[in-house]
Amino acid sequence: MPAKAPRGGNTATTQLVALGTRVRIHRRALRVSATVLAEAAGMSRMTLHRIEKGEPSVTMGAYMNALAALGLELQLADRGSRRSKRDQAPLPPTIRIADHPQLKRIAWQLADTELTAKEAYALYQRNWRHIDKKALDDRERDLVRRLANRFGGRLVV
Repeated sequence: MPAKAPRGGNTATTQLVALGTRVRIHRRALRVSATVLAEAAGMSRMTLHRIEKGEPSVTMGAYMNALAALGLELQLADRGSRRSKRDQAPLPPTIRIADHPQLKRIAWQLADTELTAKEAYALYQRNWRHIDKKALDDRERDLVRRLANRFGGRLVV
C-alpha cells in the first residue's frame, strides 16, 4: 500500500505535477510504454503511474530512476533572486570569435568572425563537453554565464 502523501505547499504540489507531466510527455514522445519504462526504472507500473500524476508520496529515488531511464536529469535552478548585476548585463549584438579562446576552439570551421549571441550559445551548448572549463578566462566565463542566463541556463561554469 502506498505511503501517505506528505503535506506540501501549493508550490511543491504544482512542481511535482509539472514534473510528472513532463515525464509522461517525454515517455510518449519516445513511444515507450509505461510497462517498459517501469521495468527499466526498476519499479512497478503503478509507481510510474503515480510519478506521472505527480504524487508527493513517491520517493525521490523513484522519480530519479524514472528520469534516468528516460535519459533525463533533474537540475536545480536558482529562481533568479540572487543573480548579480553582471549576469543581468545586456549581451553584445555580436560576439567576436577571436576574443574568446574556447569559442574559437569549437568554432574553428566557421569562416565568420562574429556570431549572434544565440549562435554563440548554441555552439557552446552543443560542444560544452569539449570546452576546457579550467581554461576559460574571466571574460569568457562571464559571457557563458550571461548566455546561459539569457537562453536557458544549462551551461555550468
